[in-house]
This record gives sequence, C-alpha cells and structure tokens, in this order.
Amino acid sequence: MSLRITQVDAFTAKPYRGNPAAVCVLPEARPAAWMQAVAREMNLSETAFLVGRDDGGYDLRWFTPTVEVALCGHATLASAHVLWETGLLARDVQARFSTQSGPVTATRRDGGWIELDFPAKREEKAATPPGLEEALRVKALYVGRSAFDYLVLVSSEDEVRAARPDFGLLATLPVRGVIVTSRSSSRDFDFVSRFFAPAAGVNEDPVTGSAHCCLTPFWAGRLGKTEMTAYQASARGGVVRVRLRGDRVDLGGQAVTIMEGELRAEPNIRGEDAPISEGRPAR
Repeated sequence: MSLRITQVDAFTAKPYRGNPAAVCVLPEARPAAWMQAVAREMNLSETAFLVGRDDGGYDLRWFTPTVEVALCGHATLASAHVLWETGLLARDVQARFSTQSGPVTATRRDGGWIELDFPAKREEKAATPPGLEEALRVKALYVGRSAFDYLVLVSSEDEVRAARPDFGLLATLPVRGVIVTSRSSSRDFDFVSRFFAPAAGVNEDPVTGSAHCCLTPFWAGRLGKTEMTAYQASARGGVVRVRLRGDRVDLGGQAVTIMEGELRAEPNIRGEDAPISEGRPAR
C-alpha cells in the first residue's frame, strides 16, 4: 500500500524559502513509532500526520526527526494548504484540527494567505539559567520562559542575525528551544527573531509558528499594538503576520508545494520498520 506525502514550504510564497514541512494524510491512525520513523526519514524540522474525523475535522500530530512536539505552526499551515490543494477540503471551508494543544483552525484569506488560530503561550520573567548566554553567545537584556521555551531579548536585529550558538551547550537546557528576538531595524516589520531547538533535533528552525505564540503577546505589551508583522531571520527567512486576541494568537502565512511523493509501506508496518520514501517534483 502506498501513502501520499507532500513537502511544503510554509510562511513564504517563494519556493525554497520559509520552513519546509512534510504532510501525510493517513486513512487511519498509525503507531507513534511508525510516524517517528517517517519523520526521521523525511529529516525536516517537522512532519505532520493527519487522520480524518467523522465531524469533518482532522486529528493532527507533529514529529521532528527525533521527537513528537505538542505544537507546530508551520506544519499546521502546510497541512491546511495540502488539504485545500488536493481537494480533500473545499477551499472555502475552514480546516479544523484536534491536537495535543487543543483545537486549532486554519482559514484561507485573500492573496494566498492562511490564518491559523492558535493558543497564546505567554512567557514570564525568569532568571537567566547558567550557560544560556554562553550557549547563544549574546548579551541578554531580558529572559522569559513560556510553557515550551526560553525567550531572550537582545539589543538589536544585528545581534539576532549574528548569533552563532553552541548547539551542544544549548541542548543541555531543560526546554524545547530558545527564542532570540529584538525590534526590527526595518519599517517593514515590527520585530525579528530566530529559534534554536537542538534538544528537539532541530538546531535552527527556519520559521517557527509556535514561537510566535509567545512572541506575539511579548511584543504586543512592549509595542502597544495587537497586530504586527514579524520576520524570522534564519538563512531561509519567513514572514508571519500576527494578531493577539486575548488568550489566542492569529498567525498568518503563505505556502507553496515543493514536492509530492509516495511512502511505500506494508499495512501492518511496525515502528522499527522504516518506509521507503520516493519523491517527484510537484506539478
């Protein structure tokens, strides 16, 4: 039996920018070990797995090459994009997902934009943990901690872009990852960031939707505005439109399909048996 898998660049309208994610729509639930094996084979920052529900929504899970994660923005955006592009969901129908972090939705907007409705993950001021500044090689003006990550405020966009972390040391911190952020030096954006998660198998994530669940309330309080445009300043780069709504965050982004392929796997495959991935260019 073959399963379709699609690679999508998310939070970008340009191929080979933004954050790549693999999306696999399953006819029925598969063991976590099997999904982890596929994610390891794809070797992207996240691979998303969807299973249709009787109510028209989808169960959605996300895996890095090494672990399952509780919340992922770019692979959710990619999942909605795939549902609409393949006709599994009508383009005027909202995509509804059930996840470890509760219900999330995706809605098509004008201009090819997709808007995600995610939970806000507010940070609280925290003591700077030993090794954090040494691992990041930056000077922290402020350190906060959310349910998932440390947030580190630095003095300028130049410092965000110049960060060259010691990933081995960074991986010893007891969090999913570390967000480094500052105000933007460009009029096009309100703030910039980068995200490092070596403990989760991703040294630097190109564009991180879930990090903006923390960044949005953080910068809303400092800039006095609830709607902002953010840029994640990784080598690939990506744009995220954000809006704070109480305990929810809207994340807007675009997406482009890069590759479609098939996973050849036995119906009763176990987690220790890795499928074979064969890809072909997208039409």
